[in-house]
Amino acid sequence: MSIATELAAELKDAMLKQDGRRRDVVRQVQTEITLARSEPGYDESKDDEVVQAVVESYSKRMQKSIAEYEGYGERGADMAEKLKFEVDYLSRWMPQKLDEAATRELIEAKIAELGVAGDEKAAGRVTGMIMKEHKDEVDGSLVNRLVRELL
Repeated sequence: MSIATELAAELKDAMLKQDGRRRDVVRQVQTEITLARSEPGYDESKDDEVVQAVVESYSKRMQKSIAEYEGYGERGADMAEKLKFEVDYLSRWMPQKLDEAATRELIEAKIAELGVAGDEKAAGRVTGMIMKEHKDEVDGSLVNRLVRELL
């Protein structure tokens, strides 16, 4: 079953069960999917890839917003909680990324391979190589943080 079909079924179920949080996030994602499908160069044969990219992009944006709302303290707590639900809910359609320990191992191996241990100026090079070789497996912000930490 395609992701778009699953989302349509989820929306129907959320509406039947009067689950407003789930309904709202699915509607928002479906709106963004519609926008992506209307872009020039859209290839219908790659629809599932487009849908997954939209879900991933939306989830990343919400993840960044969580920290911002948490910074507002009590005033932003409700919105941060809503966004955490959305990110958690959408995670089932996102590709699984390596955890911090596995990402750290990749970075340590790349640093050793390049022989740049202790050279902070090589951070961009190491990050770029990790992202090029393992783009779908790792979280870019985690890679960036760990590279700087390990160098």
